[in-house]
Amino acid sequence: MHPKKIKKYIKKIKEILFLNSLNNLLTILLISTIFILFLQSFSWFIFNSKWSVVTTNIPLFAFGTFPEDQRWRPIIWIVSLLLISVLSIIPPKWKWLRKNLLIAWIGMIPLGIFLLYGGLGLQSVMSRNFGGLTLTILLTVCSSIFALPIGIGLAFCRQSSLFFVKNLSSIYIDSMRAVPLIAVLFFGQLLIPLFLPLGLEIDRVWRAIFAFTLFVSAYIAEDIRGGLQAIPNTQIESAKSLGLNQLQIIRFILIPQSLRIALPALTNQVIGLFQNTSLMSILGLVELLGIGRSILANPKFIGQYIEVYIWLASVYWIICTILALMAKYLEKRLKIA
Repeated sequence: MHPKKIKKYIKKIKEILFLNSLNNLLTILLISTIFILFLQSFSWFIFNSKWSVVTTNIPLFAFGTFPEDQRWRPIIWIVSLLLISVLSIIPPKWKWLRKNLLIAWIGMIPLGIFLLYGGLGLQSVMSRNFGGLTLTILLTVCSSIFALPIGIGLAFCRQSSLFFVKNLSSIYIDSMRAVPLIAVLFFGQLLIPLFLPLGLEIDRVWRAIFAFTLFVSAYIAEDIRGGLQAIPNTQIESAKSLGLNQLQIIRFILIPQSLRIALPALTNQVIGLFQNTSLMSILGLVELLGIGRSILANPKFIGQYIEVYIWLASVYWIICTILALMAKYLEKRLKIA
């Protein structure tokens, strides 16, 4: 930032904080209060806190009760996700890799299933052993990947000229937006098994993914619909004059531009989904927050709530900030206003 702009901002802050004698008094009291709170927090952080509750349970926070000798499997999957994320933001030089990034993202789901559940030569692991950050990422990634195409489809259905299709999609979207997420999660965990035939059982993790997908897809549909409405009709008319059919217009004009326009809102949905996975701790899945609660139930760590929740808040903040910064970089590269 230019030095003149910095001086201008400092001058404005001084004018706001020290406008008159009352403002001067309030500003001094506020600064003093913040300083005292900071000193007390710093003193507790250094001298009184017991961070052993965090340091001794790092593997639990990361992997839950996943078998110790098999923890390389979720590590490989998470590293693969990070690599694909970086390649999506900073396009690789190889053209074939750029073209196949979508396939790579879709491939993350079967890769995660194979590495986490096992089979084909790998030791089988039950979903009840999934937990911590690994389960949180699994719920977020799978729900996001499933919800995006469903949301795009719902957005186009709501824009459709067909009465039945338009109204049916509108009813679904409005219904999902009118129901709290926790109710949808209860439906996924407790009611779905009641409707299944005898002998057929769906894994609890996939019931949670199903519920998250149903809920988030409705919000994504509205974000995409906003992007579709922002595209000028002249572009569609120009495409038709060039001989493009309806599917080509959707594929090459409507979907790319609507996704580009809706990117900030979609990023917000992913961050919200990552945070909302903490609700699963109420329903018995020990994701990141659930692991924290189970650790605090251990008599050895009773009463050490502040350390655990500061650690959990820090993990959520770091990951959400990384997601936001990645999206901001992508927005700049795509030159989104």
